[in-house]
Amino acid sequence: MHSLPIFVRLTGIRVLLIGTGPAAEAKARLVEGAGGVVVHDLPARIAFVALDDPAEAEAEATRLRGHGLLVNVVDRPALCDFTVPAIVDRSPVILAVGTGGASASLAKALRERLEALLPAGLGGLASAIFAARAAVAVTHPTIDARRRLWDAALAPGGALDPLADHDDATAAVAGIGDAAPSPELTEIVLTSPDPDDLTLRQLRLLNQADTIFHDAAVPPAILARARRDADRFAAPVPATLPPGRTVALHLR
Repeated sequence: MHSLPIFVRLTGIRVLLIGTGPAAEAKARLVEGAGGVVVHDLPARIAFVALDDPAEAEAEATRLRGHGLLVNVVDRPALCDFTVPAIVDRSPVILAVGTGGASASLAKALRERLEALLPAGLGGLASAIFAARAAVAVTHPTIDARRRLWDAALAPGGALDPLADHDDATAAVAGIGDAAPSPELTEIVLTSPDPDDLTLRQLRLLNQADTIFHDAAVPPAILARARRDADRFAAPVPATLPPGRTVALHLR
């Protein structure tokens, strides 16, 4: 990754804005929409610089970094400590699409596709899941049990499929029960070392698996497509899967 994606809580935080005009006004709306306080002088935590003159913009960025601020310079990614992604807002679910400043138009196009894909009630589903956490912890007291429950419910076609419409998210969450499936093992025989040659089904399995067994020859680029929290073993598949597993893969 060229950048670390993070979500910053700005409620009540002073955010310095240098510049005027449409670009500056857009940044002000963005900051205020996230609860930040737009200011035009120090002190502040982060800063946006929206100046037309390249030399002036660079000088301001250098000055503000000297005060310990992280700086975004509008339309000049080479001068930025952080960039602002295209945002899909289904609060509390927020999706951010960034290209590291390579193409704002590409980020915008991807955001528009995601806007059409994600249900308007996705935020309500997230809130209902959060509200149910204490009750679920009572009926599913271990971390593995809770993970299996949520993974099954949120899987494609599951009771809480996030891409489906849920008229009453609270009722849907309350009715999931013990939706965890029996552990399953799937084998993927790779035909190419190029991750771009993976099929859609293979990519879906890599994103769902909580355990991956793989031959030593499997390229790191392939393993990089798996979910980040999956346990990975460069070893043969054991006779019995480790306890608490839901979806295991064998890559060879």
